[in-house]
Amino acid sequence: MEDKLIISTEENELDSTCGVSDDELTARFIEAVKIDNEIKRIKGIPIQKYDHEKSSSYLEYPDGRRIYAKEA
Repeated sequence: MEDKLIISTEENELDSTCGVSDDELTARFIEAVKIDNEIKRIKGIPIQKYDHEKSSSYLEYPDGRRIYAKEA
């Protein structure tokens, strides 16, 4: 018997973006992260960030201080 490759043109439900472009999804994601970070600031919860110059992650507290992972 010969194996045949069947290619489906049906769109998977998870692949569907409901007509929203990739750029719009990216913008929505970025805005959601900003909102989440603002909620954390209001609650007094530190936000994990990354410093590209020092190549290290850190926690930024609402008062502005930073605790780098290497210091902890």
